[in-house]
Amino acid sequence: MVLLTPKMMQRTALFVTFGGLVTSLITTFLPLWKTMNSDLNEVENWFSGLWHTCLYTEEVGIQCKAYDSIMGLPMDLQISRVLMLVSVGTGGVALLAAFPGLEGVGMCLGQPGLKRRLLILGGVLSWLSGLTTLAPVSFVAYVTVVDFWDEGFPDVMPRWEYGEAMFSGWFGGLALVIGGTLFFVAVCMGDHDQRPPSVPNSPQAKPRTKHYLKTEVL
Repeated sequence: MVLLTPKMMQRTALFVTFGGLVTSLITTFLPLWKTMNSDLNEVENWFSGLWHTCLYTEEVGIQCKAYDSIMGLPMDLQISRVLMLVSVGTGGVALLAAFPGLEGVGMCLGQPGLKRRLLILGGVLSWLSGLTTLAPVSFVAYVTVVDFWDEGFPDVMPRWEYGEAMFSGWFGGLALVIGGTLFFVAVCMGDHDQRPPSVPNSPQAKPRTKHYLKTEVL
């Protein structure tokens, strides 16, 4: 395909990585990682995130409060905070590293090797950012499932369930991983286009000659 060029693939990778980074950044600060409502009081909905706990009522609206102590947080939230911040940081560095390596960008001109290395670095960092997004989201989801089916809690007690931020986190992490993969694909496509064409007169490409015996017909 004409449109499937290394330049187009690089820009697609940058766009997908940027979208995944923005989604992960929003997910980090959304108080919608877990949600809970009680059958005894259906007008109240509780929401929990990495930084805040919120209560929504029809009369007052939504009210959020930050956690009182970091050390008092559950282990899954403490680990998720660190990993999500690492994800946002590495995703931003991935974009900064890959942008000068794009074809058509007036940076690192005359240094194709440096541009290639910057794209590879951007792909690696994008992968790392995606994995550090998927890991905490999946960990919190696992803990939520375990607590939800814990038979030690009475049935009348409300249980935490998945919130919208869980799904946005999975989407952002996958987008970052896909963006990093597309950077590697763009590098491979560029290497294939820069490969010198085979010379017909080279010894490797020299065709075999056939030798015929001259015979006379009487």
